[in-house]
Amino acid sequence: MIIGIPKESAAGERRVAGTPKTVSQLIKLGYTVTVESGAGLAASFPDSEYIEAGAQIVDGATAWDADIVTKINAPDESEMVRMHKGALLVSLIEAPRSSERLDALAKQGLTVLAMDSVPRISRAQSLDVISSMANIGGYRAVIEAANVFGSFFTGQVTAAGKVPPAKVFVSGTGVAGLAAIGTARSLGAVVKATDIRAETAEQVESMGAEFVAVEAAAQQSSDGYAKEATEDYAAAAARMYTEQSKDMDIIITTAQIPGHPAPRLLSADMVAAMRPGSVIVDMAASSGGNVEGSAPDQIVITENGVKIIGYTDLPNRMPTQASSMFATNILNLMKLITPAKDGMAMIDNEDVVQRGMLVADGGEVTWPPPEVKVSAAPVAAAGAGAIDASTEALATEKRQLPKSVVYVGAALLAALFLVLFAFSPESLTGHFMVLMLSIVIGFYVIGKVSHSLHTPLMSVTNAISGIIIVGCLGGFQLVDRSLPMTDPVNLVILILSVIGILLASINIFGGFTVTQRMLNMFSKGQK
Repeated sequence: MIIGIPKESAAGERRVAGTPKTVSQLIKLGYTVTVESGAGLAASFPDSEYIEAGAQIVDGATAWDADIVTKINAPDESEMVRMHKGALLVSLIEAPRSSERLDALAKQGLTVLAMDSVPRISRAQSLDVISSMANIGGYRAVIEAANVFGSFFTGQVTAAGKVPPAKVFVSGTGVAGLAAIGTARSLGAVVKATDIRAETAEQVESMGAEFVAVEAAAQQSSDGYAKEATEDYAAAAARMYTEQSKDMDIIITTAQIPGHPAPRLLSADMVAAMRPGSVIVDMAASSGGNVEGSAPDQIVITENGVKIIGYTDLPNRMPTQASSMFATNILNLMKLITPAKDGMAMIDNEDVVQRGMLVADGGEVTWPPPEVKVSAAPVAAAGAGAIDASTEALATEKRQLPKSVVYVGAALLAALFLVLFAFSPESLTGHFMVLMLSIVIGFYVIGKVSHSLHTPLMSVTNAISGIIIVGCLGGFQLVDRSLPMTDPVNLVILILSVIGILLASINIFGGFTVTQRMLNMFSKGQK
């Protein structure tokens, strides 16, 4: 089958749905790839690189006449008619808000996989264009804010005086929000964040930001997306935003609800209470805006000097990176629907990922797909809204071991230690007490370490494991040479020393291997 990559026609669009790197991978899957001349120029991918990757450079009509057409934005009516009946279209579709477009695609006899309808399940993460573009958007939002902000992000102590760090508040901690948090933190800002989903608090804190909870019952997601807030939550959130906005230099709002207008988070009064020179980036400006007064694709300056950025093309402002990530998502989809690697796409309606993306199938609209539950949140009892107290108590009782079993197990363990000490050298008792104290202290010390410090902590544990190996080697000196090696005491010493060396070695080599693989992710030229 032939895959066509046409040039994007949307005004200002600089991305392309295929890069030379992904084109070469598609060819390895057995496909023939055609690229419209000049399709990748705006993203810094010249035609010559596509030719080197094995693609054919063609005119627009030939690219659109392919068996499979991959592109960024949904085609308009003039582009739909350029595809032949039975062709497969892979692109953004915006199915919840585009029923007329779906009807037109179905009328044309096309099969359509919507890249923005990927189910939010772990197996589909490699296809999730929304997350890929949100990641870039969150990063770029901070860069745009820094561009118009009149001061440093990080704190400075100079001969001219002290400059405090910028205070950044991120509303919504999905992919875009977390990317914004990470970027702002890396620039040295003090970051706070909030979200309607309670389960995101740990993610925020692991990135070194402070999670600001709303004094109302938070919501849990059943499909990976935020839901509309209740009246009580909205009122409590408004009080929180009123308090926080007064003290912030930069606010980045990312809250969007699929198929609904963006929720209004910041009122005109809240914006008016901010300091002159403050910056707001409304990432939801295209769907109504989270901030009163924001305008799509514009920077609005309020009477009190607050700049409200409403850019709707944040990923498009980084076309090379955005194209690479979008094209990689498409490549992963093509791998999924080409299991035989024979250049023949086969859509499996029994696969929840493929069925979730399939919005039109050979002339029939198949949107919406069956619902896929992805939240790990506990399900409330039917008709009750909460777990019955007696049922919860019974479940807790079942999870606990009978006290008699606990007591018998403790007694047997104590007897085992007594026997061990009775037939062991006197020095073993002191070493054993040091071991027990080390375990207790280590548990409480390491248990309090922030998630963000776990990687450098691995280096510390490698050093400790090295000390353990030295200690285990010293254990061989405890062997009583006057007795045969088969003596029970000597055997215990040898076995414990060998086990200690083995386990510590696994920790050392495993730790260095994992650390090296993580470092490779940030090294140039590494995957």
